Amino acid sequence: MKQNLLDLNYEDLKYFLSEKIGVEEKKLNMRAQQIFTATYQKGLNDFEKFTTIPIDLRKELSKKISFNDSKIVETHESSDGTLKFLVELFDGNKVECVYIPEKTRGTVCVSSQVGCSLTCTFCRSGTQKLVKNLSVSEIVSQIILVKDKLKDWGDQKIVSNIVFMGQGEPLLNKNLKKAVAILKDKNGLNYGNKKITVSTSGIATKIAEAANEIGTYLALSLHAPNDKLREEIMPINKKFKIKDLIKQLKYYTSVVKEPIFLEYVMLKGVNDSIDCAKQLVKLMAQFPCKVNLIEFNSWPGVKFEPTERKDIEKFSKYIQDKGYMSFIRRSRGDDVLAACGQLRTESQKRKST
Repeated sequence: MKQNLLDLNYEDLKYFLSEKIGVEEKKLNMRAQQIFTATYQKGLNDFEKFTTIPIDLRKELSKKISFNDSKIVETHESSDGTLKFLVELFDGNKVECVYIPEKTRGTVCVSSQVGCSLTCTFCRSGTQKLVKNLSVSEIVSQIILVKDKLKDWGDQKIVSNIVFMGQGEPLLNKNLKKAVAILKDKNGLNYGNKKITVSTSGIATKIAEAANEIGTYLALSLHAPNDKLREEIMPINKKFKIKDLIKQLKYYTSVVKEPIFLEYVMLKGVNDSIDCAKQLVKLMAQFPCKVNLIEFNSWPGVKFEPTERKDIEKFSKYIQDKGYMSFIRRSRGDDVLAACGQLRTESQKRKST
């Protein structure tokens, strides 16, 4: 079976070229750089087109290395220009990712798992049981596929930002670290720490590790300012309390030197009162952070309703008046179920026989 190139970081590739291809040591760095540049900066996926590499070596590489085994099988375009892609993986499972165009940037929202194990009550992804963690190549290929679709292989970088806010809990996937390393590699896709955001529902035991080994922006899906309310809508809070999260988030900001983004979906009559805003301000006072207030995106069968815009603005103003940064994130792509909390596929865990 061929080695999938997108599963290899730069050092892995050098090792593979040495041990499996027989490239001499003094040429390892050059060959790895040529392959990474052609793949991640020019979007090439056929060794025949790697013209900087000798023909004999290209033939040998073709025998032992494959490129991306994932493919886009459906594309849905929202009225606001947002694109949702259904990606079929090598094993037949499917996952969704989203491209969100804005005036000053273009963001790809990436999934890290097929399904999700966390069952947050307001999130459609949580209604699909966890099928599996995505491999490194299955994560990286989402960006590659979107860049291909947008013909984004020039210097302009249409895809300027990457957020791990799709299906799944990123910090529960051990492949996240290597995938992010490939995204950040200067020989590869070359996205800086400030162009990548990893979101977590609050896996407190993994946050310090992420600070030391990943180092990107971190977003916490908070959605409630106290344990009682958070446990009602996010069962993960029964295991990791808010005080535990605060301790770890303080550590994260001390290492990465950037504020935490607090994600807070506004649910009518649930977490949108001024009393909740007061509690949220007390929480925000404990570590460097900003809050994104998210319009709730409805989906079939959900019991929650979105907070009215005027009440979101009132909530946001209260936080700003207390001296903290609060932003209202408008919904994008909800007409094609591409908005925050709406991603889901029909993939199911296969029973072992």
